[in-house]
Amino acid sequence: MGSGDDRRLRTMPQDALTNFPRLRQVWSRLRQFDLIELSLLLLVSGLLLAFSNLASEVMEGETDSFDRMVMLALRDPTDLTHPAGPAWLEIFFRDLTSLGSLPVVGLVAAVVLGFLWVSGRPAAARLVVVSVSVGAFLSVALKSLFLRPRPELFPHGVEAQLTSFPSGHAMLAAVVYLTLGALVAHVQTQPRVRPYCLAVAIVMTLLVGVSRVYLGVHWPTDVFAGWCVGSAWAMLCLLVAIRQERRHAGQGPQGSPGIQR
Repeated sequence: MGSGDDRRLRTMPQDALTNFPRLRQVWSRLRQFDLIELSLLLLVSGLLLAFSNLASEVMEGETDSFDRMVMLALRDPTDLTHPAGPAWLEIFFRDLTSLGSLPVVGLVAAVVLGFLWVSGRPAAARLVVVSVSVGAFLSVALKSLFLRPRPELFPHGVEAQLTSFPSGHAMLAAVVYLTLGALVAHVQTQPRVRPYCLAVAIVMTLLVGVSRVYLGVHWPTDVFAGWCVGSAWAMLCLLVAIRQERRHAGQGPQGSPGIQR
């Protein structure tokens, strides 16, 4: 390949931006984000795309066989009224599942909200309020939209209300615990503390979702959908927090971490 060809290849991106004003505008906006922010945007987009595809398959009945297989695999084959495993495991999951209920996540959020407010971080406190409030609204709205019946293969391990898709407990757990875990990790300066905070948030979110399937009140795809939407909303809230912080500090994408006071 000659030197002329090399020059043409190097100038192709710039030529494309020059010839397509819309592309140049999009590129200009993307340059305002750093690698972390772009990764969060991609993650949110991927989660929402996964939810959209999953919802389509659920409504068409394409996931029914998978859902039934997983649900039955978690039951005692000799007596479907009891879940598989020892009796204490059912008690454990019955207690654990309340961590995704609205009263519990609301209480957790209120405690963190109070801490953020008295510690002089009103912007972060407002973000927690918006995150939980919008998350709860989205859960009810999506349930009302899809109207998927709950599993009736065997008696439920706990009382369940509303419809099934997506799982409200899984979604609220993802919204609250992932948002709080990400915010706490973001303000930490010690490298080892950040992955610990995120790991705790992820484990709690996963356990709440698993408990809903184990107790027979949700199909597995309900939980997957709740995780997708809740995680997407949590990551979007974190992205907003980062952008607010840098705008408040008057910094570009290379600004130092920390939550706006």
